[in-house]
Amino acid sequence: MHGDAAFVAAFAGSLQAAKPAAGVDVLLFPPVAYLLLLRDALVGTQVGIGAQNLHPEIEGAYTGEVAGEMIRDLGGSWAIVGHSERRQLFGETDALVAQKFAAALRAGLCPVLCVGESLEERLAGDAEAVVNRQLDAVIAAIDCLGLARGVIAYEPVWAIGTGETATPDQAQEMHAAIRGRLAQVSPEMAGEMRILYGGSVKPDNAAQLFAQADIDGGLVGGASLNVRDFLAIVAAASRGP
Repeated sequence: MHGDAAFVAAFAGSLQAAKPAAGVDVLLFPPVAYLLLLRDALVGTQVGIGAQNLHPEIEGAYTGEVAGEMIRDLGGSWAIVGHSERRQLFGETDALVAQKFAAALRAGLCPVLCVGESLEERLAGDAEAVVNRQLDAVIAAIDCLGLARGVIAYEPVWAIGTGETATPDQAQEMHAAIRGRLAQVSPEMAGEMRILYGGSVKPDNAAQLFAQADIDGGLVGGASLNVRDFLAIVAAASRGP
């Protein structure tokens, strides 16, 4: 919940000038109030846009909520579901996140499923079990074919705004575990699934993270509020491992 119309316009203008999308899928997830503005400002680029959240129902008396079809109508093609802040601050359960994943697919959006463990869960040795539980909830709701139509983003909650830092090796370890869990369900899906890393990706660690075998990109948080930092991360992705 950052920025205003002027910020969105300036950010889009910088992307227009930089033309950052060659060889990299670049996506922006603004507050939904700015989706239409961002869509129009990015005409002529390959930058995709989406929403940070959506409601699981198509329509109804859900004041303040946004349906997937509305996101699509505003030019969005993507939707984040299960972000750690939605799970922590708004009490979203694994079952609700699975419903939102299904709703995104129904609306013709590509969902980005966020999974990850808290510091307490990691210290207790439950990190992999927590992530598997979050994955399994979606697989149970829509099967592996449905999951394969989305993207996964691993967010180590303990490495976001806590002063703790996940090393590239730690990030790779969990990404490999996620891919291994998917392989138990469908080896083909595991090989093709894009798994993004979302634990405080910054210009100074992006290249090391993206060099890891099972890290296919980043879900960028605070660094995306500075367009130069964001473009530096995109450049790190474009260079490849």
